[in-house]
Amino acid sequence: QDEDSFFVAECPSLPGCISQGKTREEAIANVQDAIKGYIKSLKKHDEPIPPPIEEEILEVA
Repeated sequence: QDEDSFFVAECPSLPGCISQGKTREEAIANVQDAIKGYIKSLKKHDEPIPPPIEEEILEVA
């Protein structure tokens, strides 16, 4: 959660691909949508799609 009590989710293999939500589940759903848009943009511009990095980081403050 960030300082505004939102959960933040990002995709480490896609630089800048980040989203947030009021719940953990909402943040995950939102970042999944962001990932789809990011990959669509890469394909549109004939850019390579980076290989996935499998990790999950949960920070508790």
